[in-house]
Amino acid sequence: MQKGVFLDLASLAPEDLDLSALQACLPDWDLHEKTRPEERLERMKGAQVVVSNKVVLDGELLRQLPDLKLICVAATGTNNIDLKTASEMGIVVSNVRAYGTDSVAQHVIGVMLAHFTSLFKYTEAVKRGDWSKSDQFCLLEYPVRELRGMTIGIVGYGELGQGVARLAEAFGMRVLIAQRPGGEPQAGRVALDELLPQVDVLSLHVPLTDNTKHVIDRAALEKMPSHALLVNAARGPVVDNAALADALREGVIGGAALDVVDIEPPPEDYVLLQDDIPNLIITPHTAWAGRQARQNTVNQIQQNIEAFIAGEPRYQVN
Repeated sequence: MQKGVFLDLASLAPEDLDLSALQACLPDWDLHEKTRPEERLERMKGAQVVVSNKVVLDGELLRQLPDLKLICVAATGTNNIDLKTASEMGIVVSNVRAYGTDSVAQHVIGVMLAHFTSLFKYTEAVKRGDWSKSDQFCLLEYPVRELRGMTIGIVGYGELGQGVARLAEAFGMRVLIAQRPGGEPQAGRVALDELLPQVDVLSLHVPLTDNTKHVIDRAALEKMPSHALLVNAARGPVVDNAALADALREGVIGGAALDVVDIEPPPEDYVLLQDDIPNLIITPHTAWAGRQARQNTVNQIQQNIEAFIAGEPRYQVN
């Protein structure tokens, strides 16, 4: 194993990361901040190891790379890799796992607190001068609710869902776990249609599959209480975002906090970026991006490469 290529290193914001161990595990590295589709083939030629976060590696491309032996995905999701073709060509695909649990879990709790304390509404009120004009010491224009006693429903009870559940329980919330969409019933889990009417918060942590695409559609939103908050830190298409925009406008649910949308980055005229949508928090896919989580990603890529070289592939997904 001689040469490695990292196609989109900028996606990890590496300025505050230590890459030395990763670079030491192969004698030759090409590190590219970004790679456009038309640049992929030329950059990957002759490499035995390729690292990609979100660059698409389709079957047509892979079939032109006879030297390629290992693809390391700098994420858990592998929907940007043609796993079938990789398997046919004997290319091992390894991902990273449990690298950002704390980062994602604290983000989910953070947006819940922001919503239920009307944090941004009060911040804007102060900037407008409302507090300065108040005839008493405080403003009480917007509702403030405590998490204790609320019910959170979690769809996707893997590493991330469990991390959110632990923090939610620490705040005194009741945790309900949904049956996995398309999966077999499991003890202790609640069918989604039964869970939705019970939640104050619905938090999504499922991968994007045929069974989970638009699992939260207009019908699902209408089953939720009108005060409920939807949190999506999974994948954008898990939610029907056009239906969500309409539901927020109409007050079908109380609010939404999204770290992902179905087009990333979204165009300026994207359906959820319109000015008339109330009670919506959108962050630019940063729930996972804590410094330690990003370093964990780099460390796991290095470990995956070393394990492959040792003849013991790690976190293989194909």
